[in-house]
Amino acid sequence: MLKDKVILLTGGTGSFGKKFTEIVLREYSPRAIRIYSRGELLQMEMRQKFNNDERLRFFIGDVRDRDRLHRAMTDADIIVHAAALKQVPTCEYNPIEAIRTNIDGAANIIDAAINNGIDHVMAISTDKAVQPVNLYGATKLVSEKLFVQGNAYAGKRRTRFSCVRYGNVVGSRGSVIPLFLEQRKKGVVTITDEQMTRFWITLDQGVRFVINCIERMQGGEIFVPRIPSMKVIDLADVVAPDAEKKIIGIRPGEKLHEVLLTQEEALHACEFDDFFVIEPEFPFWKKGGLGGARPLAPDFSYASNTNTRWLARDEIVRMIEEL
Repeated sequence: MLKDKVILLTGGTGSFGKKFTEIVLREYSPRAIRIYSRGELLQMEMRQKFNNDERLRFFIGDVRDRDRLHRAMTDADIIVHAAALKQVPTCEYNPIEAIRTNIDGAANIIDAAINNGIDHVMAISTDKAVQPVNLYGATKLVSEKLFVQGNAYAGKRRTRFSCVRYGNVVGSRGSVIPLFLEQRKKGVVTITDEQMTRFWITLDQGVRFVINCIERMQGGEIFVPRIPSMKVIDLADVVAPDAEKKIIGIRPGEKLHEVLLTQEEALHACEFDDFFVIEPEFPFWKKGGLGGARPLAPDFSYASNTNTRWLARDEIVRMIEEL
């Protein structure tokens, strides 16, 4: 599906954006990837990283700017929306800015995509959007709702919207692994709670899952991968085995465990071997469109502490070494 296509990637200079660009340029032969972001320095560094590949285009712009988005989408085929304010403390301290980027920005993407006749729009979401306890999660929940219902706004036009929702990305900017690596230099690693668990996915896995979902999407689905869990304290033991572990308590807006699929969502969700699909509860959705899907049990939920798949110690070691 990506071959000879023009792809607009919002937030393209972030961790996901760079890995997505690397994989798609190497394996999928797109006609062009348009990197849409705010930072000229990061764009310059990315241009150098990819040796000025002629298939890359760089657009300075903000998802808050509807006119600029409209221009950047001209003649594009696919939008991957990865731009967001995602640091929990930053969003808590700057709530209006988080809303303007994560919610208003999502609405701008939807309007510009419909007006430009874009074929497929895939938005990147997070487990923080499920039963949110912080503003970042709340904005991503609203963003998911906007993109799902964007299909109703599109009506009989060809534009279709879907979301991918997954957990913590190993080694991404602001994630805990770079923090632990830095803290071990001083011999003390801070742990919020010994029981804390998280879902984990690598950048490579996340990108490939997004690509696969773009190829599967009909519009309106939220795709959730089956991914392993890990105790944060086990991660600290691998990263800094000789460091002191200091328990500092749960921070504001933080959960002990994360959820990727709730009991309520399971009522209108289905499963495949490697992923789940949350189907929309709106008239535009045609039931049974995803062949081979299996229904979920009514009491099913998918949480990091009740997951059946956990990372073994040697897998954690390999994951750290790859970073």
